[in-house]
Parts: sequence; C-alpha cells; structure tokens
Amino acid sequence: MAWLVIRARSDRGVERSIRETMGHLNLTRVNHAVIIPENDTYAGMLQKVKDYVTWGQVSADSIATLLRERGRLIGDKPVDDAAISASTDHGDIASFAAAIASGDATMKDAADLKRVFRLHPPRGSKGWGGLKRAYTVGGALGHRGAAIEDLAARMM
Repeated sequence: MAWLVIRARSDRGVERSIRETMGHLNLTRVNHAVIIPENDTYAGMLQKVKDYVTWGQVSADSIATLLRERGRLIGDKPVDDAAISASTDHGDIASFAAAIASGDATMKDAADLKRVFRLHPPRGSKGWGGLKRAYTVGGALGHRGAAIEDLAARMM
C-alpha cells in the first residue's frame, strides 16, 4: 500500500528536527504532496510531523489521476504514458499507479519523474477545515484514511 502525504502548515517557528523530517519527506512547501510506501520507517516520520501534514491510504485510480494532472518530469514537462514506459518497466501510467498502490514500485523507479506534486489550496467552502486541529476533531491535520482522496481531488 501507499500513503499520500500533503503538507498543510508552514514550518515557521518549528523545531529543527521536525523541519528536517519534512525535508526528508520532500515536503518543503505548503500544499506539496508526495506518495510514500507504507512501512514502519515512514510511519515514524509521519508521527513526528503529524501537526503539520495530513495523510492517508491512496488507491491506484487516485495515483493515476495525480500523475496525469499534477505530475511533472524534469524540465517541468507533463507526465504521459510514453515517459513512464521509457523510464520504467510499466507500459502506461495506469499500470505504474497500480504497482505503486500495491507496493511493488515506488515513485523513485521513474528516473525523470519529480517526486513532489504541487497542488492548489483546497477548493470549496470548507477549505482546510482548521489548520490547528486533528482531522478526527474536525480539523485538517493527521491521519485521514481514505478521506485523503477527497482532499486531493479538491486540490487538483
């Protein structure tokens, strides 16, 4: 499985170790998103930065949509099936997204693919829903589960 992690808050006035952890996750700016594999190492990193990011499990369809709409290659070129088939063993974006979602591949497998997705702020009347509270109490931060796909759709 894979997690989609979206940075919601700035690192202004943040402890250095948390800022470094967000840097290791490639989340250098607000509204940036990354897809990471679901393992214990990344789970510990997410617990460290839980007050600044939101995350949840993402499906293959959502990964494919992210790659098509917001994915970029080096040189700020859009991602297409030809670029994915040239740099990976997968023939198109859909099969590459399915491999990422199942844990058989990572974003690093495509050499020319940028690992960070630059997203818009959340559209709609709700927006983020509160940047200082956890998702479980009506805010925007922390683990959201499958609801991360709804947020990502509002941000594309």
